[in-house]
Amino acid sequence: MKLAPLFLAAFATSIFAADWPAWRGPAGDGHAAAGQKLPVKWSESENLVWKAAVRGRGHGSPIVVGDQVLLATADVETEEQLVLSFDRATGKSRWETVVHRENLNTKGHKISSQASSDVVSDGERLFVNFLNNGAIFTTALDLNGKQLWQRRVCDFQVHQGFGSSPVIYQNIVLVSADHRGGGKMTGLNKLTGEIVWQQDRPPVANYASPGIVNAAGLVQAVLAGCNKVESFDPLTGKKLWSIDGSTEETVVTAVTDGSRVFLGGGYPKNHTMALEADGSGKIAWENVTKTYVPSMIVKNGHVFAVGDAGRAVCWHSATGEERWNEKVDREFYGSPVMADSRIYVTSKSGVTSVFEATPEKFTFLGQNSLGDECFSSPAICDDRIYLRSAKTSPIRQEFLWCVGE
Repeated sequence: MKLAPLFLAAFATSIFAADWPAWRGPAGDGHAAAGQKLPVKWSESENLVWKAAVRGRGHGSPIVVGDQVLLATADVETEEQLVLSFDRATGKSRWETVVHRENLNTKGHKISSQASSDVVSDGERLFVNFLNNGAIFTTALDLNGKQLWQRRVCDFQVHQGFGSSPVIYQNIVLVSADHRGGGKMTGLNKLTGEIVWQQDRPPVANYASPGIVNAAGLVQAVLAGCNKVESFDPLTGKKLWSIDGSTEETVVTAVTDGSRVFLGGGYPKNHTMALEADGSGKIAWENVTKTYVPSMIVKNGHVFAVGDAGRAVCWHSATGEERWNEKVDREFYGSPVMADSRIYVTSKSGVTSVFEATPEKFTFLGQNSLGDECFSSPAICDDRIYLRSAKTSPIRQEFLWCVGE
């Protein structure tokens, strides 16, 4: 029986009420569960529950499932791409699984990594994307780290790197892989890894993960970039609509207010847009704010963003009217997470800023430093904040941090 979209969203959120199972959280929209007791101040000597050294390097954010915290990483010295599991209560290593040996990509942007995808989970399995040996592979593991299947999705030409995370919808794992050789948007059977559907994409470099949105009465998989915004039926791959209007390259994952989808871009122009999700092609509003890498958050008819350069902005979702615009920090690669009305977001320098964000006003609450380099986003669940960052001196070492009162 096909469940109604709104019920599905509520069902998924209830399953993972105490977890953070995927890129952008339980509902894929950057919202943490309401009512959590979270600190606004922490350091290595205050409100730090535990820290764990992380092997290798990666930009992927942590996820939390059951009694585990999970990360993708790559160890260039041993030429391995791995999934690591840590004990949720203590931070101790539980297991590590080598997904690929050798054939790591050495080209691309100087700050790119070989493990920029988030692990995602349906509560029974884990899924992860890696670029290896000139192709994109999606791999499924069980919760003990045993490989269940691996699927070569498509070839991949490296421009700056690869960082798209898998997205789960019912029995389908969605994988986007845009590149200059002509990419693919793919739906895999989550139990077997078989390709259920596949759509060609333009021959343009792009880095976005698809967003599952319930908009205009339909569940849609929306993907921006390659100078287009396209919507697919996540179960069948049928293209619901496609319009020109996005930038060539983007990283953001789409979010919705139920009528519009919100997207950003940064090459070759700075761009933020609100697009009607009914297939009409109508742009509700757009501006030149650079929301290229950090994804946005929608709440109560308003859109909250933290731009790459470090300004937090609030817009009315229907009209684009700017409600406020405030400086937070500088140079962001991670995306903001909202818990109730507080936003947590970590800059490249490893500083997590906390601020109260309502349509009426911005209230700065504090900044907290763990490490001095970060490219990932916070995971927030069950009164805890999980962060991945690195100390770069005297030698670079990544850590996973668990913060809580």
